[in-house]
Amino acid sequence: MAGQGLSTDEVQGIREALAAGRKPKVVFTAAAGQMAGQLGQVVELTDPELSEEFVVVRFGRDELPFSPADVAVAPRGAGRKPAEAKPEPPAEPQPATAEPEFVLDTPRLPAPRREEPRVEQQAEAKPAKRAVKAAKPKGPAGLTVTLAYAEGEWTVAAQQGAKALAKPYVVKPAEALRMVALVDVPGVQEAVEQILAAERAEAEQQAEKLRAELAEIEARLAELREAR
Repeated sequence: MAGQGLSTDEVQGIREALAAGRKPKVVFTAAAGQMAGQLGQVVELTDPELSEEFVVVRFGRDELPFSPADVAVAPRGAGRKPAEAKPEPPAEPQPATAEPEFVLDTPRLPAPRREEPRVEQQAEAKPAKRAVKAAKPKGPAGLTVTLAYAEGEWTVAAQQGAKALAKPYVVKPAEALRMVALVDVPGVQEAVEQILAAERAEAEQQAEKLRAELAEIEARLAELREAR
């Protein structure tokens, strides 16, 4: 009569027997359904955390997984049940063969009946982990400050992204030079100093011309005063 399933100690004993190269015999319990009472051999113990059906049993040509409740340790001497005698012609006697290790009296069950639940349980036991990438916070728009020189005037403008913070407004040459000095870029400073030097030279020429014109006007005024 089939037992009540494998205990924890019996499972450990089967694991040790497999490690030693043996394949322990088991008998199917009533929990196995139509296979109750039949014998098999444990060929492997899979990971019980992945599926409760981790006892892989070979019977006939099949190797299917079962739970510990489906099988029990076979009693000693089990597995030597002779096959049913079949009528044979007296003229052609069958040669003697070794007794089968176990006999199946019921049809083999199809493998898909137990394979499909095991796949589903594995999927439930270890769900796939999906990497979640944290969204990067969006920073403020870039700020652009422009110092420009055109037509003898220095201007400054400011813009953040597409928004104009300050329209170009005129600054004095000295202020423009101080702004450039803060940047500390020698090439830019030299360019600004050259522009300022050119403006000073032009201003001095205009001043000389105005002084000459003023001298002519004062001389003309003195002549007019003498003619009075």
